[in-house]
Amino acid sequence: MSENLKYLTPELFLVIFNLSFLCVMLFVKSSSILLNCNKIAALALIITAVLVYFNHVDANPIINGFYTSNEFTAFFKMLILFLSSVILYLSDAYLKKNDLLKYEFPILINFSVFGMLVVISSNDLMTLYLGIEIQSLSLYIIAAYRRDNLKSTEAGLKYFILGALSSGLLLYGISLVYGATGSTQFHTIYSAIMYTDRTLGMQIGMVFLLSAIAFKFAAFPFHMWTPDVYDGSPTPVTAFMAIVPKLAIGAILAKVLFDVFGGISDKWQLVLVFLSGGSMIIGSFGAIAQSNIKRILGYSSIGHVGFALMGLAAVSPEGLSGFIIYLFLYSIMMLGIFAFILNMEKDGVLVTDIYLLAKYSETNPATSFAFSLILFSLAGIPPLAGFICKLYVMMAIINSGLVYLALVGAIVSVIGAFYYLRIVYIVYFSESNDKLDANIPAGHLLVLFLSSTAIVVGTYNLLGIEPLTRAAAESLLY
Repeated sequence: MSENLKYLTPELFLVIFNLSFLCVMLFVKSSSILLNCNKIAALALIITAVLVYFNHVDANPIINGFYTSNEFTAFFKMLILFLSSVILYLSDAYLKKNDLLKYEFPILINFSVFGMLVVISSNDLMTLYLGIEIQSLSLYIIAAYRRDNLKSTEAGLKYFILGALSSGLLLYGISLVYGATGSTQFHTIYSAIMYTDRTLGMQIGMVFLLSAIAFKFAAFPFHMWTPDVYDGSPTPVTAFMAIVPKLAIGAILAKVLFDVFGGISDKWQLVLVFLSGGSMIIGSFGAIAQSNIKRILGYSSIGHVGFALMGLAAVSPEGLSGFIIYLFLYSIMMLGIFAFILNMEKDGVLVTDIYLLAKYSETNPATSFAFSLILFSLAGIPPLAGFICKLYVMMAIINSGLVYLALVGAIVSVIGAFYYLRIVYIVYFSESNDKLDANIPAGHLLVLFLSSTAIVVGTYNLLGIEPLTRAAAESLLY
């Protein structure tokens, strides 16, 4: 047990910090601690990432088969912890300005991250369910964090109701898989599937499981909550939801497909083709009619989920590596986008209308250029990193013989480029008398410029992550 605790050190540290910090903030009314609560919580996440780095020795599985620790889990955990800490830092100015700085916010973020760590390392369907619920319950609350705002309350309620439905699907799928295989542990189920003829109940259970995970991943046809929740939630919450949970759910989707149902990939490959193609189409067409930048990013995220799923649909090491690369680069691009959006203000009031960006380049040429670079990358304009990651998954899907899905991806990329390029056009060429405030904190500018620099440098060597993603993919597949 003491050996097992070594691998659980990051999770134990984070949950102990969260509970301790909650107790301290309940009884200590120090304004200095409250003003820095986001930074304190972000530091705890960085320390947790360091602990993951030093405690990720390959150990498959541990704790009586309920948990795993390997290169795959370590990669996603460190990425999630780092991005969450940056988002907490970026959120600080927004929360203070809008009188939303409460100690509950970083604690809820950290508890959600704790749930994600559990999800990523889970090696049992019940552990997976518990991790998803810990993650989701915190997200429901912070979606409705602005209690005096009707849209925020509506966003939290919608997300909660539909999330409860997906939890029911997940539990029903688990019960069917357990009934067919006699176990809830990933590797035991994998072995049972290979040597059993009772496949109908198991296949139905697999469909329910994939449906529940697809909901959390905002994939078609379970995407309906995404634009409304992104729009209604406070912008820091939207930033967190658009980036971090997708990494955790993407990681567990890959684990479930390959560690649990890898022996029957022919049964789920077409399901992923359907999810991928539908997500790309809905995401591209849905965003065209939007003028609210948060809703545009909501539909955009659905489309990018579709592209990422192409990597999994390829059912190959090359595809899985492309899937990981796509999620990584997408999260870097979105981090830069939200560093800008958090500061879209007019007369001190937060705005989300893209037409208020008219001629923003005249007053902020460097910021506009960095912002436009990221939009070009999200659109998949070569040779930026966004194009490279799309190329990776498309090559993988072509090599697997599903050329028609790559063709769908190419067509919707052209269509989807419209709403990204429209924003660039507004920034540089549109005429308007309304001007945005130009006050962007130095830390936010740094994140924006680092993100834009990363997508340019990434065209050369993918920021050096290709060997890491390959190692992560191999640790999951072999």
